[in-house]
Amino acid sequence: MPDKHQLLHRYWGYDAFRPLQEEIVDAVVQGLDVLALLPTGGGKSLCYQLPALLREGVCLVVSPLVALMKDQVQQLNNRGLKAACIVAGMGADESTATLYNAISGQLKYLYVSPERLRQRRFIEHLRRMKVGLIAVDEAHCVSQWGYDFRPPYLQIAEVRTYHPSTPLIALTATATREVEEDICLRLKMPHCRRFRASFERPNLTYRVRYGGDKTSYLVSLLLRDEGSTIVYVRNRRLTQSIADMLCAQGISAACYHAGLSSEERDLRQSLWMHDRCRVMVATNAFGMGIDKPDVRRVVHLEPPEALESYFQEAGRAGRDGMPADAVLLYDSADDALLERNIDIDFPSIQEIRNVYRALCNFYKLPMGSGTDAQYDFDLQEVCGTYNFDVRRFYSACRFLEREGLISLPDREDAYSSLYITLGHDELYRFQVEHMAMGNLLQVLARMYSGLFSGPTPIDERKVASRSLMDESEVVRLLMQMKALHVVDYRPRPSKPQIIFPMARINERDITFGASDFQQLYDAARHRLDAVLRYVHNRDECRSRQLLAYFGETAAADCGRCDVCRYSKPKPDLEEAVCRLLRNTRMDIKTLASELEDEGYSNVQETVRQMLDEGTLYLDSNLSLSVR
Repeated sequence: MPDKHQLLHRYWGYDAFRPLQEEIVDAVVQGLDVLALLPTGGGKSLCYQLPALLREGVCLVVSPLVALMKDQVQQLNNRGLKAACIVAGMGADESTATLYNAISGQLKYLYVSPERLRQRRFIEHLRRMKVGLIAVDEAHCVSQWGYDFRPPYLQIAEVRTYHPSTPLIALTATATREVEEDICLRLKMPHCRRFRASFERPNLTYRVRYGGDKTSYLVSLLLRDEGSTIVYVRNRRLTQSIADMLCAQGISAACYHAGLSSEERDLRQSLWMHDRCRVMVATNAFGMGIDKPDVRRVVHLEPPEALESYFQEAGRAGRDGMPADAVLLYDSADDALLERNIDIDFPSIQEIRNVYRALCNFYKLPMGSGTDAQYDFDLQEVCGTYNFDVRRFYSACRFLEREGLISLPDREDAYSSLYITLGHDELYRFQVEHMAMGNLLQVLARMYSGLFSGPTPIDERKVASRSLMDESEVVRLLMQMKALHVVDYRPRPSKPQIIFPMARINERDITFGASDFQQLYDAARHRLDAVLRYVHNRDECRSRQLLAYFGETAAADCGRCDVCRYSKPKPDLEEAVCRLLRNTRMDIKTLASELEDEGYSNVQETVRQMLDEGTLYLDSNLSLSVR
């Protein structure tokens, strides 16, 4: 059997492990339970994918992120490692074929959502599998104090009873000490080995800027500093308006949100990744799987609802180790906005019951039926029919998702799948007799491994590009082969979907438990209060505040954030003005913005005085320079 270093080089192309990876791999191979806390970009997936190769049986990976599951599966298959996922929206035949492949040893990695662990049919198959390792991604979701608590994660501990000798590795990029303890408790691994990398980012400067016109400041910031940038906003409408405003100022920008088609999202992400678009204005839908090393700046136009999400999003800047900035723009109205959002995010239990009843009635689901039923979902239509506020309705839907009563996969989570049902000999004869379809099958086989063992996610647009066809022609040929029973082809749904994973229940039975509901609210309130403390604390280094939140209390001041720069002795303001204008010209607003970031006040008043004294002068373009 090859050793870990041979596997690392053969399948991942690396000659050495990153910090902590080798120690984590060794512990897992030894059969120990492990909790690994590694920052985003720290190589978490390798910490379970590699040791799984050194243990017998399938590696069961529990992950809440469908898009990431599909991406991981594709990457593993491209490396020649057999992997598959079971996600909401798959047909019964597809999921059954995948489960049988896992039972028969044809798969090494099986990715599932935590909600899947609640289904009796899945558990029956799981008990028949030889499971060599259980990996729990985004493990903070198991904790009531985590910023994305998901009750289905609590099923993982029960799953372990079916494979008591199988080790478990829990991985997360953001966990406070309290969450860390809760993860170990909830997953029943009190004696696990814990590995925690420092969250410190020495090259990243955190800044909070108060007051003023946020969009004007954003423009001046982007005009004076070069480099790739992400601008985060809360809603889809703002992504478009801010991107349009930046383009009007001569700054190349695009918007990104979950409401765009997957083709449009892929195109915009590709333009940004290849530096053909400088600024991406996005909701938090942008980020998963983003690994652009030279992002120089992440700007939040509105405050986040949790420091965990802020840390992850800000951490997408400067992954190349070069200096980068994370800027949070804040004004007095943001406090009220955050308070209003937490109220919307927590509708009453009766409101949640009413939404469930409305959904079941809208789709005409009788009591006790509807398991795995799937329908096109138009949020506006349902809300209009029953006169619900859209945002509160959506929040109620998310609570119903937590309970496993519905699933609302984003359109990006839906995919086309293909399964070649003919044997190799029959397929060869078919390819000889049908040249066009045969050529397409050859392209598909080169692009996707696993097509003979089970339903495999495919992207028709990429297949069309590789086979030099129109996408419509690829779809036509696939549908023709489906009619001939050569393949099992399932096109991607064109509209958002709603899925009912279990039969309809009486809405009065939806209780959550008063204590559970209160815990969810308390956890959200705790996170919100931490954000408010962060933005209003102007006495403690920003980096130290963030690190302390994650339990690192011995960190030193960064010396670069807005707090540190305010506290440093500063040269005379007139001297600072001359320093900035000595080699370049800039207008008064840009100059004032630059110096205010350095901790100076009354800049415009001082500049006007210097103009009156003749130290500075304005040219015809209203740009300042030193005489």
